[in-house]
Amino acid sequence: MPNARLKDYIHLHFLVFIAGFTAILGKKITIGASEIVWYRMAIAAILMFLYIKIIRLNIKVPKKVILQFSAAGIIIALHWITFFESIKQSNVSIALAMFSSGAFFASFIEPIFFKRRILVYEILFGLIIIGGVFLITRSELNYLNGIILGLLSALFSTLFAVVNGRFIERHNATVISFYEFISGVLFLSVFIFLSGIEFNTEFFTLSKMDWIYIFILASVCTAYAFIGAVEVMRYISPYTVILSYNLEPIYGIILALMIFPDTEKMSSQFYIGAGLIILTVVMDAILKNKKRRKRKRTSITD
Repeated sequence: MPNARLKDYIHLHFLVFIAGFTAILGKKITIGASEIVWYRMAIAAILMFLYIKIIRLNIKVPKKVILQFSAAGIIIALHWITFFESIKQSNVSIALAMFSSGAFFASFIEPIFFKRRILVYEILFGLIIIGGVFLITRSELNYLNGIILGLLSALFSTLFAVVNGRFIERHNATVISFYEFISGVLFLSVFIFLSGIEFNTEFFTLSKMDWIYIFILASVCTAYAFIGAVEVMRYISPYTVILSYNLEPIYGIILALMIFPDTEKMSSQFYIGAGLIILTVVMDAILKNKKRRKRKRTSITD
């Protein structure tokens, strides 16, 4: 891996900032959550296809693999729907705080997928996260629907990350994303149709600001952010990237307080709960990195 430069670290934190800004756009856009995700994935798929054509990337994979990518695409679509709906049912701070609980779900999902034992400290961290969620729920009971949707979003996000982690070992990241976006659009098209919404003139008639926000969401916060994350990992270790992305809720909540001060100011109990969750996620990443380094040293000395 080439040595990281200052501009690589600045790029990484810009990507994390973009991730936090996604929630702000979710609140700004006035259409429903499923429609937001449909536009996001459709425009991102088009942009990704243009990128594939420019770099002349071969995207041919077996049909069985396409089906696997498609399943992951449905999972990420469900994650985004529940995430944006959580924002609409509550606010940005609630959605991001609940999104941080993904580490709790990962402590149970990862052992199943990777056939490893559940670690004691993961259970302890999971209990702390449950305590943080309890504090938030207790102080913000009027946002219960948003809290439940945020937890579902974290579950889908964790499941997607684990599944994608298996794909990335054998396939190109851009190819994976392209098929996931396509399958997500197809799934959402059926989902929206069954919801009683028609793909008519009204569906495609959005306000000027909604079009601007959706294009930023699909291009900068999705297509560019994904390609940028892949690029930055050429210079910065995956651990540093993952640890940095754990700052996403912090950036997002600070941005929300600045942009929506009237609706985002929460009780002190909320910030204690959110702080517990985010601190636990960071500690989990640090401990996992120490164990990884220890295993490397052991394998070298053997």
